Amino acid sequence: MSVMETVVELIKETVLPELAALKASTVRVEDRLAGMEKRLDDVNLHLVDQSRRIDQVNGRIDQVREEVLQRIDQVSGRIDQVREELVQRIDQVNGRIDQVRVDLLQRIDKVNGRIDQVREELVQRIDQVNGRIDQVRVDLLQRIDKVNGRIDQIIEHVGRLYQVIVRREEHFDLVEKVGRLESEVAEIKRKLAA
Repeated sequence: MSVMETVVELIKETVLPELAALKASTVRVEDRLAGMEKRLDDVNLHLVDQSRRIDQVNGRIDQVREEVLQRIDQVSGRIDQVREELVQRIDQVNGRIDQVRVDLLQRIDKVNGRIDQVREELVQRIDQVNGRIDQVRVDLLQRIDKVNGRIDQIIEHVGRLYQVIVRREEHFDLVEKVGRLESEVAEIKRKLAA
């Protein structure tokens, strides 16, 4: 055998089984690649569908965004309108409050003036009443002094009357005693004369 034949035999023995194994592996890889390509096609279809859906959702989001922005603009306009209306009403209320405040201050000033006037009047009346009370007090004290003097006179007069009554009783006692004595003397005289 020649070298060439030996090399060919060696290649046949070593390389051909490897090539056959590689070929079998390649077939398997190709089968797997075909499955993966089919799977990738399915995924691509799914991604295309998802992309279409995302585009739809984005379109819907844009539409909703536009609607929301329009509504926000409407609400902002309404808020501005209500704000203006409220500011006008607040200004009206503030004006009315100022009017009422001025009116109340004027009334309070009038009432304070009336209170001062009534106070002065009452102070004058109180002074008059105090003066009258002082006059009545002085008059009553004078009358009390007169009554006390009269009572003293009456007490003195009663004392004198008592003395007179006591003397009169003594007088009646004396008259009685004298009458008895005269009776006794007359009895004695009769006895003597008899």
